[in-house]
Amino acid sequence: MSEQLRAALRHAARGWRVFPLRAGDKRPAIKDWEARATTDPVRIRRAWIREPRLNVGIACGPSGLVVIDLDTSDHGSVRPSEWDRPGVRDGVDVLAALAADHDEPLPWETLSTQTPSGGEHWYFSAPEGRRIRNSAGRLGWLIDVRAAGGYVVAAGSVVRGRRYRSNDVEDVAPLPPWIAELLDDQAGPRPALAPVLDIVGRRSQYAAAALRGEIERVLAASRGSRNASLNRAAFALGQLVAAGLLPDALARSALAEASAAIGLSASEADRTIHSGLSAGARQPRTAPIGSDRP
Repeated sequence: MSEQLRAALRHAARGWRVFPLRAGDKRPAIKDWEARATTDPVRIRRAWIREPRLNVGIACGPSGLVVIDLDTSDHGSVRPSEWDRPGVRDGVDVLAALAADHDEPLPWETLSTQTPSGGEHWYFSAPEGRRIRNSAGRLGWLIDVRAAGGYVVAAGSVVRGRRYRSNDVEDVAPLPPWIAELLDDQAGPRPALAPVLDIVGRRSQYAAAALRGEIERVLAASRGSRNASLNRAAFALGQLVAAGLLPDALARSALAEASAAIGLSASEADRTIHSGLSAGARQPRTAPIGSDRP
């Protein structure tokens, strides 16, 4: 029995729904992975006996999990100005700073997994009555959230010859209420999107969808991640501007409106928007073939 199969059965025995990832990779080996994830040992054995080296994914939503993905700063990530604080170097430091900002302890006493790149996945049980979804950067710089709609690479998996390993803690702690409040999709109404989006929709469905998506992510940003979210959105839209798919003025106005809606000062937002658009323009993005078809 391969280590990956042992891991899949072990995680399933905890009630976590697992599914196969590609061998040596983080990507799903099957379509509709969230719906097909299972705790059935017969189905699990059948999948891994055919290909013992398949890695293991855990579907977070069906498993009742919220996993906080704490990254390192070794991947070229640009430090947002709001996180230019002494002692803040990685995702763990950012989470510690957020906890201090909320007068709460760092919630480290829970099961966690160390990734081959040096990051950490902290496992929590999902709170009842709150809608927590997958998100990137919503909590803060170098922090992603794996929840409904997302998955994690489970302990026992191997990527680039290095194994994901769990710590010595077996219990999964409840998601701290202050984190749940920051991540709750129903925490409050979002501001309406600018009507100028419809203008782009007539020119390019692809650009319109991209613009809507980036602005939605900015509007969804929590306190502590707003500037980073704006920077990522500006970078992505700068790629479209450079490719001729989106007018520069429209990208700037939509980003400025979104940044004002989430409470960023005009001066800070202008600097971030200009920097992000300029960086994105150096890497133009091309639209998929047929994106302008009705």
